[in-house]
Amino acid sequence: MEHGAPEVTLHLGDIPITFNLATVLTLLVTATIVFIIAFISTRNLQLKPTGMQNFMEWVMDFVKNIIKSNMDWKTGGRFHVLGITLIMFIAVANMLGLPFSGIVIHGNLWWKSPTADPVVTLTLASMVTVLATFYGIKLHGTGHYFKTFVQPKSFLLPLKIIEEFANTLTLGLRLYGNIYAGEILLGLLAGLASSSILGFIGAIIPTMAWLGFSIFIGFIQAFVFTMLTMVYLSHKVSKDH
Repeated sequence: MEHGAPEVTLHLGDIPITFNLATVLTLLVTATIVFIIAFISTRNLQLKPTGMQNFMEWVMDFVKNIIKSNMDWKTGGRFHVLGITLIMFIAVANMLGLPFSGIVIHGNLWWKSPTADPVVTLTLASMVTVLATFYGIKLHGTGHYFKTFVQPKSFLLPLKIIEEFANTLTLGLRLYGNIYAGEILLGLLAGLASSSILGFIGAIIPTMAWLGFSIFIGFIQAFVFTMLTMVYLSHKVSKDH
């Protein structure tokens, strides 16, 4: 079924800026869920962790291992909170659209995973690129940072610049493509299920199977995004690179 997006356009001077309200809504819900998880997990800390505190400590150790696999902890420890935030935010965002994906009200799609929007994923990827550049300059100086663009040979400069943009695009579009494709198929299966009784019966097993697979892919993509973020950061902050 054809549907649009609930959009509102604001003007910054003569420049129109359009916001997808569905994306804004689900981003706020995602941030709220992550905040609640973090708050519940840390409000009553104990020496012998149980329940949500145990879960949060597992996430912290998991991200710590990701960082240590890419750079020494003395350098990478400063990115620990960033990694925890990214993996939790993206995992929740990827899951958000699965139960109610495809809710259309008055012809507009109001509920989906925010990571099924390329603007969101490319913004996250751009943030990673900016942070990597900032810390590369902060830790090693402007001269050393820009010198890496002409090493080992100066003629590689155009390729190094293209690589910076390519890394940003692939990091963002990989996440978007996986989540968007999954929700499109779920939408098609939902359409089949609502078409007739036979369609409903025929769609039950494929829908359940795809839901399970989408959950798996959602967590994997959160891990991959966080892992690649640490890889890109390590390339900028490690002297060996």
